Amino acid sequence: MKIRVVVDRDLCIGAASCVTIAPETFQLNDENLAVVLDHGTEPGGRTFERTLEVNEEEYENILLGAQSCPTLAISIFKEDGTKVFPDV
Repeated sequence: MKIRVVVDRDLCIGAASCVTIAPETFQLNDENLAVVLDHGTEPGGRTFERTLEVNEEEYENILLGAQSCPTLAISIFKEDGTKVFPDV
């Protein structure tokens, strides 16, 4: 499945809980803000938004990483654009 992962850099406080849970998808940059990786790599450079092809296990892990963020700075969207998290 394809998902789009977006980190709101204005909300990110660098708590790094997402990095602890899903290090293949999240890493802190030089500003101590979370950036989105593609299976541990950074094709096209560091970015706060990326579309990823993931399996069910990877999806669940990325979702847990997003849910662990104390400021809800990470949003996840399905391929059709439907917002999965946070469900506001």
